[in-house]
Amino acid sequence: MRRDPSLALEADEAEDLPPDNLDDHTFGRRHFATVTLCLLIFAGILYGVQALEWWMADMAGGFFLMGLVAAAISGLSLKASSDAFVKGMEDMVVAALVVGFARGIQVVMIDGQILDTLIHSAATVLQTVPRYVSVEGMLAFQTSLNFLVPSGSGQAAVTMPLMAPLSDVLGITRQTAVLAFQFGDGLSNTLVPTSGVLMAMLALARIPYGKWLRFVLPLFLQVTALAAVFLAIAVAIGYR
Repeated sequence: MRRDPSLALEADEAEDLPPDNLDDHTFGRRHFATVTLCLLIFAGILYGVQALEWWMADMAGGFFLMGLVAAAISGLSLKASSDAFVKGMEDMVVAALVVGFARGIQVVMIDGQILDTLIHSAATVLQTVPRYVSVEGMLAFQTSLNFLVPSGSGQAAVTMPLMAPLSDVLGITRQTAVLAFQFGDGLSNTLVPTSGVLMAMLALARIPYGKWLRFVLPLFLQVTALAAVFLAIAVAIGYR
């Protein structure tokens, strides 16, 4: 990449990036105080999560406090602080909207018991095919479901109560069913637009999702094909 920057995904967007002007700044006392206090607040957030059962709302409050402290120590006015906050959020808005919209779909499907119907229907179909086909069907189903439920723990909670006993009926070990879940959930996290981590990282790197999809899709298909082979081997050897 250093020798040939054109190989980078964001090569044609490089001209839109702000120039590197780090040499124009010096690390002063205010910067040191800001970094120190922000690290202390971050340590407090970690403690709260571990010891006080904090979660998203509490962590969001901690990070918001971190921003207020940084603005106060840096001597920024209220307007300058607001402008800096909005500018920092510009690259994340699209990702946040996509993830929020996906979460809305997930809530509707779970509370409306639509997701349970889909899982039951998939399990019914898988019972009618040979076990080598059914294990590949498990992989395809888990991969597709990851679009609606990108959370690994959430996906396991809604699918494994059916997939585990189904594997017993089909003569497939439960560990193989878990392996199908891990492949389906893990590999598709590299391309589902409902993954908050993926969209956030693409936004920070300023890589358009369409360009990332064209890059990662061939690789995803290759590793998914390998996963299908490994699942067939797992069925053949009675993987436990």
